[in-house]
Amino acid sequence: MFLEPQETMPQTSVVFSSILGPSCSGQGQPGMGERGGGAGGSGDLIFQDGRLVSGSLEALMEHLVPTVDYYPDRTYIFTFLLSSRVFIPPHDLLARVGQLCMEQRQQLEAGSEKAKLKSFSAKIVQLLKEWTEAFPFDFQDEKAMAELKAITHRVTQCDEENSTVKKAISQMTQSLLLSLAARSQLQELREKLRSPAMDKGPVLKAKPPAAQKDILGVCCDPLVLAQQLTHIELERVSSIHPEDLMQIVSHMDSRDKHRCRGDMTKTYSLEAYDNWFNCLSMLVATEVCRVVKKKHRTRMLEFFIDVARECFNIGNFNSMMAIISGMNLSPVARLKKTWSKVKTAKFDVLEHHMDPSSNFCNYRTALQGATQRSQTANSSREKIVIPVFNLFVKDIYFLHKIHTNHLPNGHINFKKFWEISRQIHEFMTWTQVECPFEKDKKIQSYLLTAPIYSEEALFIASFESEGPENHMEKDSWKTLRTTLLNRA
Repeated sequence: MFLEPQETMPQTSVVFSSILGPSCSGQGQPGMGERGGGAGGSGDLIFQDGRLVSGSLEALMEHLVPTVDYYPDRTYIFTFLLSSRVFIPPHDLLARVGQLCMEQRQQLEAGSEKAKLKSFSAKIVQLLKEWTEAFPFDFQDEKAMAELKAITHRVTQCDEENSTVKKAISQMTQSLLLSLAARSQLQELREKLRSPAMDKGPVLKAKPPAAQKDILGVCCDPLVLAQQLTHIELERVSSIHPEDLMQIVSHMDSRDKHRCRGDMTKTYSLEAYDNWFNCLSMLVATEVCRVVKKKHRTRMLEFFIDVARECFNIGNFNSMMAIISGMNLSPVARLKKTWSKVKTAKFDVLEHHMDPSSNFCNYRTALQGATQRSQTANSSREKIVIPVFNLFVKDIYFLHKIHTNHLPNGHINFKKFWEISRQIHEFMTWTQVECPFEKDKKIQSYLLTAPIYSEEALFIASFESEGPENHMEKDSWKTLRTTLLNRA
């Protein structure tokens, strides 16, 4: 396993082990419907300007459950189902929802109101359908699946004549099983392709043969390579689901850790996507450092600068940042003789867009522009928005850390979860864009499987291309040589 670059901005994996720095979050929150009957019991719901801002967990659960005259707003359903896992496991929530539904059914049955009973049954099934469609992987858990079967069984048992409800339940169950099977197959495939080959790199003066294939031998058009990177990005990001992103909150919430930690495998898709960023950065550095001739290294650097610029134009900010990070790694950045031959004006523009000052203000302005373009797009190409993933993760995590889960009166701070939900929903919208570019299997195979140098190997190749210039570099080079000789 290669060492992760130290000079790039913090990797997503760091988010899962430490507190991250500040970020900015958007304004505005999704709207929601009003429940006619209100919510009582263990705590009322609090509204401000028609917007739900807080409530007890019990009241929020009651607000999720339909009545004869009420059905929750879809935005509320998504937001509560997403955020509730911070406080209660999905299977326990499903059990409570089922209990509340059945209590209402019993009241309707006692009054012999068949028309209302039929309408209410349809609403229960509709709520379950929206749940299984938005968060199908909640039902990977055997307890949740058992609760779902129990609720649907009671619904059909109490209303045996309602063929419409039975058909809806059958279709919902079939779609859910297909979603679960598809994810299981995808996860197995990703496990097989988890890591690219790692090359230990040159040993002292044993440089790679000149005939060895490099990225320019596979693709010399920056636009085409940027399009293929976008293909890979969209394929990988499409495996991330809302509940995966909510793990950023739930895994880090020490106060509720015992309740919501859940299955650690749920973060697999996040880690896999983050790993792709690191691999791309290291691939860029490898392609540059392993080139023997300075003239060819210069060409390689200029090529990747052009690729990063094309990624920016497409709206693929994640690949752009990975490429810039790769070129800013110490083994590449120290190649002063090579860089002196590079026309750096375009690179300076790219670095300006990714300037970390003012919380990446320039990048956020560009992202906002791409988002607006996507919202008014007339073609699939204009719809592409792939944000810098580790910055997105930082935003969600920081939003979670600066706002408490509970208010002083014990209510859940639902205003906070509206905003987290809004940002996650926007991200999910971006992931569902179909890539408009033709797939080139040869190029993608190279990008995904080409050998990557370890950080140690990158430094060795770098020093062999341009010798150490100061005492610190000389000491590092001496240490590397000694290490390799001892290893041999």
